[in-house]
Amino acid sequence: MSFEAITVEKVDAIATITMNRPEALNAITRTMLEELKSAVDAASSDDEVGLIVLTGAGRAFSAGVDLKELGELKLENGGIGGSMDDPARALIQAIQKIPKVVIAKINGFCFTGALEIALVCDLIVCADEAKLGDTHAKWGLRPSWGMSARLPNAIGRRKARELSFTARTFSGAEAAEWGLANRSVPLEKLDEAVKSLADEILLNSRDSVGAYKVLYNKGGGRTEKKALQFEEEKVFTISDTNERLAEFLK
Repeated sequence: MSFEAITVEKVDAIATITMNRPEALNAITRTMLEELKSAVDAASSDDEVGLIVLTGAGRAFSAGVDLKELGELKLENGGIGGSMDDPARALIQAIQKIPKVVIAKINGFCFTGALEIALVCDLIVCADEAKLGDTHAKWGLRPSWGMSARLPNAIGRRKARELSFTARTFSGAEAAEWGLANRSVPLEKLDEAVKSLADEILLNSRDSVGAYKVLYNKGGGRTEKKALQFEEEKVFTISDTNERLAEFLK
């Protein structure tokens, strides 16, 4: 597939999808959102791909929505409108739906809409030096891609309120300390850390990992009783159980 605003590279079982507008700090456009969804959908149906890494080219994961993309639109009530919201939500649904792990590799700046996309990924690995933030309030905007639900789930309501109300920037190291990121490492070790985590995941059953993703995504927002009921009743196709057990019993 040919893309304008992203690149896709497959090495072994890992598909790396890179937001590729480094001259604009990978600011998000409608085209980028549509291409990201197409790349995620393609990886979903590609049996050679077991895991996706989402990252950005150059100094940024992404600086957030490209406000120039909005042109001379007069924004109402702090919303950026369906021209961006619709493809963003479609991308987010694709990331949630794909039965493969998606790791956000945050190499640099990651603000607002970009942070909302990172938060929907299954795992987040940051460079210590990365700069993240929810800057909606700084620009008189309101969140519409899931920030108000996913940020508190990641770090707790009081900390989420602080970050959103102040619109302050925080580091990748702080993100890991608070639980927003799974881990944080010096920038020069980021590629190695993500590859090591990906390889560890890929040793396991893809079907089993996919089942976990469904259980965490659909059960996680329910009461414990409802989540347990969902886990008990949900049926999954896991094709390699006997093969793996036979190998263990040799």
